[in-house]
Amino acid sequence: MIDAHVHLWRPGLNDCTWPGPELPTLHRDVLPDELWGEIAGTGVTHVVLVQSQESEADTRWLLDLARADERIAGVIGWADLTAPDAPARIDRLMSEGKLLGLRPMVQDRADTWYDDPALDVALAHMAHAGLVLEALVRPRHLAALERCALRHPALRIVIDHAAKPVIGEANDAWVDAMTALAALPHVACKLSGLVTEAAEGDAAATLPCIQMLRALFGPARLIWGSDWPVVTLRQSYRAWRDLAENAIPAAERTAVFGGNASRIYRLAQGANS
Repeated sequence: MIDAHVHLWRPGLNDCTWPGPELPTLHRDVLPDELWGEIAGTGVTHVVLVQSQESEADTRWLLDLARADERIAGVIGWADLTAPDAPARIDRLMSEGKLLGLRPMVQDRADTWYDDPALDVALAHMAHAGLVLEALVRPRHLAALERCALRHPALRIVIDHAAKPVIGEANDAWVDAMTALAALPHVACKLSGLVTEAAEGDAAATLPCIQMLRALFGPARLIWGSDWPVVTLRQSYRAWRDLAENAIPAAERTAVFGGNASRIYRLAQGANS
């Protein structure tokens, strides 16, 4: 079982500026020993670390941790994809080993961010290198993300947190946009970060969302992740894992809870290791 979305950080180090003091339960060092203690006994054997800072220093720190621990399957990092030397920057990060993909932090940027032609050289380079584009977006970014996906059909794309819909409210525009993206075979979706979009104490409201995503992407293009430790703002690691597992039919769990991550991130091929 692979947890495909875990964060580690050290505030004040490695360019770490988030989470800040306004989130006191998260504003502290979050390191591997705590992670392994949290997931002990859950059946999870490997994790994918995901950057939380717009910083290559943060990415390099995560890559150092990954190289030191075989339980860390790889890293989704960050690089400035609009920089003129973006391909060289990407290559330098790849040379350090265990880089699986890159995640521009678009959630608070312009709706049309993915339309920027300055991205295309870097995205084409990522596709050629076998890296995944991890899309941290909100529903308002999905139209531009679809246009980006159509421009880069060889680039594997994973939508983080199902694009952060508001759980428990009508989401017709989100459903339409996700339906269009799900029609593209190189786009997948993470079952992560959903409980933090639900009202506190109403984690069960995520169940209709999970079922809708199953219908759209099918069992071969859904990837489970915990979004730990952010998930603890709403519920425990084990509670989210159990809720998600119970929402997925038994015949689909091997794929959703590990097999799809292994294939889409090319873990079986030892990508960049």
